[in-house]
Amino acid sequence: MLFANGLTALTILGVAAQVQAKTVFAHFMVGLTAGYGITDWTDDISKAKAVGIDGFAMNIGPQDGYTRQSLENAASAANSIGGFCLFISFDYLSGGSWDAGAVVDTIKFFEGKAGNAHCRYNDKVIVSTFEGADSAPQWADIKAQTNCFFIPDWSSRGPGGIPKDNIDGAFSWDAWPHGPNGKDAGDDSQWVTALGGKPYMMGVSPWFYTDLPQYNKNWGTRGDDLWSTRWMQAAQIGPEFVEIISWNDYGESHYIGPIRPGGIVANAPRYVSNNPHDAWRDILPYYISFYKNGGAPPVTKERVVYYHKPNPNSACSTDGTAGNQPGDTPYSITQVSLDQISVDTLTTGPATLSVQIGNSPATIFQVTGSGATHFAVPFNGGTGPVVATLKRADGTVAIASGSTISTDCAEGKVNFNAIVVGSP
Repeated sequence: MLFANGLTALTILGVAAQVQAKTVFAHFMVGLTAGYGITDWTDDISKAKAVGIDGFAMNIGPQDGYTRQSLENAASAANSIGGFCLFISFDYLSGGSWDAGAVVDTIKFFEGKAGNAHCRYNDKVIVSTFEGADSAPQWADIKAQTNCFFIPDWSSRGPGGIPKDNIDGAFSWDAWPHGPNGKDAGDDSQWVTALGGKPYMMGVSPWFYTDLPQYNKNWGTRGDDLWSTRWMQAAQIGPEFVEIISWNDYGESHYIGPIRPGGIVANAPRYVSNNPHDAWRDILPYYISFYKNGGAPPVTKERVVYYHKPNPNSACSTDGTAGNQPGDTPYSITQVSLDQISVDTLTTGPATLSVQIGNSPATIFQVTGSGATHFAVPFNGGTGPVVATLKRADGTVAIASGSTISTDCAEGKVNFNAIVVGSP
């Protein structure tokens, strides 16, 4: 994979093959499925499986009365489709801590419903968490009663502070950059070292922006080159597992699944309803194959995918959005979010990429080889429809269009969520 932004170019074409089996999951917010039926689960699982995702990590909190019905419907759909698995991730933050007895009961309930669709590792059902490190001592008894393979996300403790008793591996939620920087893989390397040979589950995410006053959440991180960067890093590090964050967490803007209006929480429609992310899945089979096999796979369909926020930083109010995660060095979102169109191409050989904003002059790049290439195009004050065209002397290879950069902001606030567009 090549990155090209006029300044730098990075390549991972020389990554060595890994011998261990590798698996890709996507984090799924079950709390947003109150209106789901089996047909909805079937559609989501089918779409995920089609791009190479192996299973869903089913995030559940203790507060939702419909959780078991959703789990049962998901298991039914997964078993009907086949070749796709599910495991529970107990959320210890959204609705408070879990009672240990309820955890045991839920694991056993789901094992009975999921059957062959229950994700397993070393012949044990996989179980994870979203935080809950304060409840770490409970897991000795929970594991004794369920014989689960326990891979918690206790990222708040960091790789050096995670309680290591009773864990079989660890999942890191640290998938986004800090401050006005790109994301590096230093934290991932620290997790691998700290685990001492136990499996590492690496978080990979394309974006983060949230503005939900009812939850006191109003921050964003730099996502402009993140999707390509994190998959590059996954191929380099070669963890046993990758967990995509997320399939359907609309309120945090990192969803790669289809937008389902019933799952959008209050105050999020402003920045979610017109911002599809489906095209991020278009290049996912290539990235997943690269990660799993340790080398560039052949390109079976040439593509161009681009993404950007709909409004420039200075267009309207930022609504006080911070440019970092809570507890990090404070920045404004305008110091972190770039006025940039990010473009990913998949090609079988050299080609020319043209990216145009409205009536502004097109920016031209040369794609020099085959595989995946990433480009960055600054707004430079341009507004209007965006068109990205991949072509050769004998004609157009692929074209993506359908988004607009505008100074007209919904509710008078800059939308810092991405809109993602791909060629047919």
